[in-house]
Amino acid sequence: VKRALDMFQGDYCLSDVRLSPDGRHIHVIVRQPKSGLITHDKYQRPHLMQCQKHNDLVLSGNVPVVDVIYISQSKPEDGASVLGVIFENGRVEFWKFLECKSGWHLLQTVDLCNSPRAKVSSVCMCQNFIIWCEERPPSENSNSVCSNFRFCICKKTIEVNEGGVNLGNVKIALHNNPRYTTVSSGDLVYLLPDMRENSSMGVLKVFLAWSPEHDTFKVHSACSCTLMKSSSKESDFKRLVTDCIGLLATINPPDICGFSPTGCGDLLLLLSTGWVCIMKRDGSLHHIYKLPDNCLSASGTQNSLKIYNEILALTIGRTLFLIETKCGLELKRISLKTEGLLFINTLDSHSPLMLSETGLFVVTQKPKPSPTLSEDSCALLVEAVFEEACKYYQQRSLSSTQLTVEKLKKGGMFQAPISLAAILRDYLQRLMSSLESELRSLVLLEDIKTSVVKASEKDLENYCESLVQQEICRLLSGELERENLQYLNSIFHLFPTYSWHAMQAVLHLRCNGEGLLSSKAPAELWKIILSPVQPTANFAHCNGQQKHTTVPVFELLCQSIFKFQPSWLPRFLELAQQQSGGSSKSSWGFTMKESSESLPLYKRALTVLPCKGTYQHLEVELLLCSERPKAIMQALRILIKQGQWERVAQVAERFCRQSPLLNKEIFIALLCEVSQHRDLDPYLDLLWTLCPEDMTVTSILNIVLKNLPDSMQNSGPFEAHGSQVTIGLLKPLLRKVLQRETKPSQRYADILQSPTVPPLTPPPLSTFHALDHLLYKLLEYLFFSLSSYAGVIIILR
Repeated sequence: VKRALDMFQGDYCLSDVRLSPDGRHIHVIVRQPKSGLITHDKYQRPHLMQCQKHNDLVLSGNVPVVDVIYISQSKPEDGASVLGVIFENGRVEFWKFLECKSGWHLLQTVDLCNSPRAKVSSVCMCQNFIIWCEERPPSENSNSVCSNFRFCICKKTIEVNEGGVNLGNVKIALHNNPRYTTVSSGDLVYLLPDMRENSSMGVLKVFLAWSPEHDTFKVHSACSCTLMKSSSKESDFKRLVTDCIGLLATINPPDICGFSPTGCGDLLLLLSTGWVCIMKRDGSLHHIYKLPDNCLSASGTQNSLKIYNEILALTIGRTLFLIETKCGLELKRISLKTEGLLFINTLDSHSPLMLSETGLFVVTQKPKPSPTLSEDSCALLVEAVFEEACKYYQQRSLSSTQLTVEKLKKGGMFQAPISLAAILRDYLQRLMSSLESELRSLVLLEDIKTSVVKASEKDLENYCESLVQQEICRLLSGELERENLQYLNSIFHLFPTYSWHAMQAVLHLRCNGEGLLSSKAPAELWKIILSPVQPTANFAHCNGQQKHTTVPVFELLCQSIFKFQPSWLPRFLELAQQQSGGSSKSSWGFTMKESSESLPLYKRALTVLPCKGTYQHLEVELLLCSERPKAIMQALRILIKQGQWERVAQVAERFCRQSPLLNKEIFIALLCEVSQHRDLDPYLDLLWTLCPEDMTVTSILNIVLKNLPDSMQNSGPFEAHGSQVTIGLLKPLLRKVLQRETKPSQRYADILQSPTVPPLTPPPLSTFHALDHLLYKLLEYLFFSLSSYAGVIIILR
């Protein structure tokens, strides 16, 4: 591969490299300084490469190469597939590799496009169709907006036989569309927006799925699993998306950073949010795996992803991820020396094939032999059991005679050793079977430690990760004493990445598409994790310089989550609170009372956040997840201070239903804000619906008057202020409260409906007149009781 790349000193990147389906040919599309194509071939019979003449496929010219495609033979027995080289001007050269005839041979040259001025921007193969996106030349009267929609999607039937390549007539499937990248998956072709286009175009928020066989289009979005439209007749792009115009203004889908067809009509998507999803052919969007936060931005733009036998392989920069597609479990994370690009070899579709600048590699998994207890190990274990028995006997024996293992096995001289030996012989097998799992774990741990000492630098990382996981699992399997807790803290500080992976494996943490965390860890493990022990001891790094405070297990896990996946922290808190709630699913529970020994979980989680306030969004989420009134009010005040009024309204609507007291606190806090500025005007209708039942007109007006801004209280009677509250704004609220005050109590409804009691005399004033009367009283109160003219301004406005 390196030799092939060095043959042409041009500008290329891995995204310009193509691999043949059988993995025998590597094609490099060169862009600068001179466009061209070079190919490196792997001969099945190496001696043919020694022949004096072999035809290499090396093309150069002024017309750029768009892409290369492989067309299968009509009959498999006819030999290798035919390579099509598509140029930007629509010319296609069909080549065939004949190993027995020393390399590549040109079959024929054809034109795809009908117009000589047309340009091909992308191309793919789907069944017996060749599909391409064609750019039409702009007309003289077209403006900049129309120039963005001067592309069309075309198709031709194609067939390879003994006589050559036969192409059908051009058929335009879609016209007046933006630039699209054509991606074939099974019998569908996905038309993905080209990110080089103007991102302000609303149509870039959606992409199309097209069936060339039935000419049906479906409109999809990367932010929703809803199928937006299906059309089998429309061929004009603008008319196709007309019904979606209103929806386009309301959605903000993430960008598509990477994609890969699955071959069965589905499409893998890597989104800018870090989620790896699969778009099903029915339009549903399934989330598979969430990358660590800022992973895409930190690793650059180079990425690739493929599915190999239900295993997702994903390269981000110089890191290769292997993920189980069914449950989203990260199986392996491999560091690469250089960036790589993933391919699928049709001859071995189960193994990831990765191409880098240094070569072509196959990712394989070495089978791990299960640890077995050899005869020597069993003999040593038996010897250890007898040695412990001798020590136990000697500590409790009055005799000064030393009891050895040999004497104990033979039965000894006294009755006590004889009985002890008989017990050991009878129960040794039962003891061995009951301790088999623990013994296997210890043997495996010792094997790993031995392998770490003897491992090469290449294998050291894998052994270290396995060792860290074994140690963390062992430490969390029983009650944590102070020394073991310090040891666990040191592991997390010395090996943060390995500890993060081990934590996910031990807790069986999974994150679904909705961002919710789930865990299959037993209740006993959660009890250890949520233990409220507050250690105070310190420990030092191995260099003896930097010290860290030992923290409980829950804070330790929160620190790890905050470092590698901060967005998981609120969800992890919810999961921990569910486990500590003493529900019917758990046989234990913790009291959540605040004390010096035990803090609520949300306060313990808040301790991992920096004190500078740069992560206030996480602080708000943690406070809200606690569902405690004081924490909710604290989160609400943070949002008010930040001026996030839409979020304030959402929080108020969500938590006002929790309790009447919290409802009243939230309403009063927001009413104070309404008195001081007009930023909450768009949400007043919602705010008025949250008014508590026990609020009166008098209490509402008192709150408003007490919270008027100082600038308003010191102003003159008729000065103009555009940011002050008015009676017009408060009128719907006051009318609602006044109607509720004047409405007869329901507790006397049965009396009022009794025919023996005459009806009550209606109030002399209607509701509206009562409100006017109240406003008059307010005006009178303001004139005679206040030293400023703020009230006059309110009523006049």
